[in-house]
Parts: sequence; C-alpha cells; structure tokens
Amino acid sequence: MSPPSVTLRQPSQISVGAGCALPVLVAFARAAGSRRVFLLTSPSVLPHATLAADALRAESATVEIATGVPPEPTTACAEKIRATARAFAPDLVLAVGGGSVLDVAKLVAALHDRPEPISAFYGINVLAGRRTALVCVPTTAGTGSEVSPNALLLDEATIAKKAVISPALVPDAAIIDPELMLSLPPALTATTGLDALAHCLETYANLSAHPAVDLHSLAGVRLIGAHLARAVGDGADLEARSAVALGSLYGGLGLGPVNTTGVHALAYPLGGEFHLAHGLSIALLLPHVVRFNLPALPARHAALADALGAASVAALPDRLEQLVADCGVKAGLAAHGIPREALPRIADAGLGVTRLLKNNPREITRPDALRIYEAAF
Repeated sequence: MSPPSVTLRQPSQISVGAGCALPVLVAFARAAGSRRVFLLTSPSVLPHATLAADALRAESATVEIATGVPPEPTTACAEKIRATARAFAPDLVLAVGGGSVLDVAKLVAALHDRPEPISAFYGINVLAGRRTALVCVPTTAGTGSEVSPNALLLDEATIAKKAVISPALVPDAAIIDPELMLSLPPALTATTGLDALAHCLETYANLSAHPAVDLHSLAGVRLIGAHLARAVGDGADLEARSAVALGSLYGGLGLGPVNTTGVHALAYPLGGEFHLAHGLSIALLLPHVVRFNLPALPARHAALADALGAASVAALPDRLEQLVADCGVKAGLAAHGIPREALPRIADAGLGVTRLLKNNPREITRPDALRIYEAAF
C-alpha cells in the first residue's frame, strides 16, 4: 500500500553550523533590506542577542530588544509582547532563544499588524498570511520550533495548551548554531534534548508517518541517542552539541507534515496545570507511552530500538528509561510535585488533545491513560 500524501513546508533558508549565526543573520537582513528589527529573547541568552543586535545596528538597522517570555508562555504574555511590537512596527522579527521565545516570536511576526486577538487563531490553518519577515535562532536543542508551523501557548481560561498551526508561522530563515548552546545548563540540555528525541521517535512510530519524514526522524533518534548524555555531561563538547542540534532540527522538520503522538498529548496537562517545563513533562512520560505503544507498529519500533542501541525491541522502553537517568532527570511524577489524586483530571485533559492522539500507534482509552500516568507516577 502506498503511503498517504504529505505536504512539506519548511523555511526557505535553513543554515546549520558552528559559528554561522551572525554572518548568516547579517546577510539575510541585508538581502531583505530590514531596517526595523524586533528582537525577542530571554535574559539567559541576552549576551547572544546583544551581539546579534550590535551586528544589525552596524548595518544601520534600528533594533528593539524585548524579553519577558516565561518557560510556559501564556496568551496574556504573548499579547503583551505583541502590543510592544505593534508600537515598534518592525519589518523583521528575530527570535533568539528557546522554544517558548520562538513560539511567541512567530505569533508576534504574524499578528502584530492585525487587530484580532491571538485566541481567534487557535486551531489548524485558521491563520492565513504573514507580512513581516521572521528569523528564528534557537539556543536550545529543543523544540524544533524554528522549522515548524506550530506555536503553543497556555490558555489561562481553560488551563490548557492551545496551538496555532499555520504555514504562516514557518519562519523565513532558521539558523542553527550549536555554539549558542554551549552555555545551556545540564538540566535544560537534558530535558530539551529529550523533547527533541521524542519528536523524532513520535514522528516515526506514527499512524501518519511518511517516508519523506522517516529518514530525518530515524537519523535524529540515532544522533540524539548517541550524543545527548555527552552534551549533558560536558556542555563544552561541541561535537555532541552539534549532533544533538542536528537531531533536534530533524525532529522539528517532522512536526508540520506528521506531528507527534500520545507522549506529547499526555504531557501537555503537566505543563498546563502544574507548570512543569515541557521537556521535563516529556521526559517523565516518554518511556511509559512507548511501552504502551510497543505492540503496535512492530517493525517501526524495532527500527527505533536499533537506532537507540537497545538490545531488542522489547528493551526499547528500558533503553529510554536508562537514557533519561543518564541525563540526570529524576523519574516519577511524584518527585516533581504531581499529586496522585490529580491523575484522573490530568488524564481527561490529555485525552482532549485529539489532534495528536489520532496519530498514536494504539488507541489510548481513559483506563489506558490512567495506567500510563500510574506507571509514570
């Protein structure tokens, strides 16, 4: 049987390599004629953002730097930053930071010159068009947001993650420079890297999987599986950082055409209600959802086991648990403040993420979800 059709939408320019960020950024801005740059970043990477701003100012651009994006950005936070950008009237929005910064910057670029609230664009292909140039420079490896059509926010009214998914959110350029990731602390290196691994794994063991995405997904699993613990143990290991960054890019390239499955669906409520960092939520659930999914798509899970160096397909969840431990992440929802009595309502919230659950290799019922959370507890 031939695979289902797939549509690949990617930035028109993807640059990857140690030390590439500043020269590529300056060349892009020069070619685009950018004169007013709204630069969204976070305090932890402000030195990188300042270097970028200085390089653009040397090209006669006016640059406004904004911060204030929390690890789990809310709709209100994004609206506040959008209002700042609207007053500045940029012709280029530049994001330098982790996935949350990139997601908010994507929405700012698409919506700073529109009157509707961000909430009006929740959903798939509700948002049409973007008039402002957009460049994303990730400083984590990571969410893959720099190449995806997705932006996620925490909706305060429903305490749930909401997504804006649109081709308009695919950046014009993505610049992946592992040198910008050398200062990332071990704990963040671990959880963002495990999120990237989940993207690769979930886009491969997926009912919507496609050969056009498979090659990237499987290569990303190999790269991250072999190098993430090294990058956590020695942040200055540029070879390991480069491998994980490339694996993260590969995972991000699968988010638009295929997207994730039950791991992400069941992880979202942990961030929504309990404000666990997204990557940590993924790390806590990844082995347990994979163990549940293992009977389905056996050939694909066997390929994943081989890519991760597991002794057998049955050992794949154990290999994931070992990798999580090797990265210094403490297992168990209870260890991170999740009370057992919350599991039923977390399960209900996770089962509401049908846009991802429809991709899962096995149907997840409410009793199944509860068993997965109990196993992860």
